[in-house]
Amino acid sequence: MSDPLLRLQDPRPVDRRDAPAVPVGRQLVNAGMIDQTTLLNALNLQHHIDAPLGEILVAEGCVDRSDVLTALALQYGAERISLTVDPPAPMMAAALSATHAQAFGIVPWRWIGGTLLVATTRPDQMDNLRRALPDTAPDILPVIADADQINAQIGRLYGIQLARRAITKVPARLSCRSWSPLAALGLLGVIAVLAVVVLAVIHTPAWLATILILCALVTLIMTTGLKIAALVAQVTHRLPTGTEPLHRLPMQRMPRVSVLVPLFREERIAEALIKHLSRLTYPKALLEVVLVLEAKDSVTRATLARTQLPQWIRVVEVPDDGTITTKPRALNFALDFCHGAIIGVWDAEDAPEPDQIEKVVARFAEAKPDVACLQGILDYYNSGQNWLSRCFTIEYASWWRLVLPGVERLNMVLPLGGTTLFFRRDILEELGGWDAHNVTEDADLGIRLARAGYRTELIPTVTYEEANCRAWPWVKQRSRWLKGFLITYFVHMRSPGALLADLGPRRFAGIQAMFLATVLQFAALPLLWSFWLPTLGLPHPIVVTLGTGVILPIAGLIIVTELVNILIGVLAVSQQDKRHLIPWVLTMPIYFMLGALASYKALYELAMNPFYWDKTQHGIGTTPPPCAPPHPVSDGS
Repeated sequence: MSDPLLRLQDPRPVDRRDAPAVPVGRQLVNAGMIDQTTLLNALNLQHHIDAPLGEILVAEGCVDRSDVLTALALQYGAERISLTVDPPAPMMAAALSATHAQAFGIVPWRWIGGTLLVATTRPDQMDNLRRALPDTAPDILPVIADADQINAQIGRLYGIQLARRAITKVPARLSCRSWSPLAALGLLGVIAVLAVVVLAVIHTPAWLATILILCALVTLIMTTGLKIAALVAQVTHRLPTGTEPLHRLPMQRMPRVSVLVPLFREERIAEALIKHLSRLTYPKALLEVVLVLEAKDSVTRATLARTQLPQWIRVVEVPDDGTITTKPRALNFALDFCHGAIIGVWDAEDAPEPDQIEKVVARFAEAKPDVACLQGILDYYNSGQNWLSRCFTIEYASWWRLVLPGVERLNMVLPLGGTTLFFRRDILEELGGWDAHNVTEDADLGIRLARAGYRTELIPTVTYEEANCRAWPWVKQRSRWLKGFLITYFVHMRSPGALLADLGPRRFAGIQAMFLATVLQFAALPLLWSFWLPTLGLPHPIVVTLGTGVILPIAGLIIVTELVNILIGVLAVSQQDKRHLIPWVLTMPIYFMLGALASYKALYELAMNPFYWDKTQHGIGTTPPPCAPPHPVSDGS
């Protein structure tokens, strides 16, 4: 706290509901902390961004946050306090509801007679708070405290209550928290299925194999048909290449953007993350990056303690309430501590393009109100590390640059990725945020957005991630995705008629292909590979049941499918900086053998432990992230 302001401060709380005294900016100029030019520049910037003057000055590095808070206390005749030194007693939680505390960024601090002192950084919002409270509420006066300290005390007073509320935000009929595979079938159903399988294995093994193979072929036709339709839709329409001039930001006041970055047991990622995010060019006074940390995660806490965080990055701790520890639960909890009108999500290892937020804000300003979500493109910066990272990059390029854009053009449901997502806050809260129990909360949210009549758009901005470059971590990550796809599918198919009515026939069919058929396709790979047995002179069950005439058409279907996959892979990596990956496209069938293994792990966990979160390990690659975007966004066509 600087001496010029300290000498002026009156520590006594004063009721100043009339016009404020000397404004913060003028106090800082009078104290010699900033000059008149700096103040005028900040005031000019305030005309275009929705942020208090003090926050602008702090974000631009002109003054220290403590000095602004002291000046704010002088302006409103309020006491300047430290909640770290003098925290509220636990019983103060009864003075205000958690909802009001979070909505206004305040915490009840002390009673003085019948007057309640509340700690805040926005004393100008006190009249709005008084109007929001019931008529029986006590008289309220502000005291000034640091925002991080206020959030920490809100978590201390109301944390368990808020953490449990974060689990049940999504309506039960759309959540998987009340679903389990055994409950869905019932005990008699499980027994009946097992009995049928055992009898079929004993009495008609050839026909059982034939039925399974035919089911595998149906899923193959569904997934291949979707890819072909998406490919045709994409290559026949030109997408933005990312080289066009950035849309001009709206001249009216730009919105505040909050981006959530969930962390869990991250030992090596913090410094790199701060470096990546510091390259962002959106005004820092309007950018709020929230690192979401589990209270029991001592590893990440120790890492962050060694890291100097900028003023626009803060930490929110999610209390351990003895229930579940999942990314969507943490996101739901942290959402209530955010102030942005746009809510984004990045992962711990992400390196977004510097102008990503500008593109998001500009697109939301232009888009129709039913566009609730913008999904950026994901890419990998360590594609050349080894064979697995090369194949992972090819797969992601195929998905993000060809298949998903085609799916969007077909007006089908977009299964969201877990990062580089940006939402209109009001719509995200309307839908209840994320399903806290779902291990692919992103894909589930994509379906719920579509069912509610909202749209998701892809935008031409890239976030670079670290490709999983080790076999077993890859299998664990993919098994979680596949398990989550199945959980999401079965939850929304609890009432197929309602899903069909919400989505319509085409998007309903797309859900079958993207969620059910994709998972079963991985699991069925050994059945499809078995069609090469006759070429080696070995017997095949389907020859026994359906005759030799079916072998050639089925083999032809498999070959056509592989050719389609190769074509998509080649087109996806045909841009100049990824052409070195083209020869590796031919090895993708071997790569997908790992997918078969991941699908069996997913099916086992679906039955035994459906909500288990198998965390992806970050920071295991040896290739450093890019210091700048390595290439413009391309549509791959």
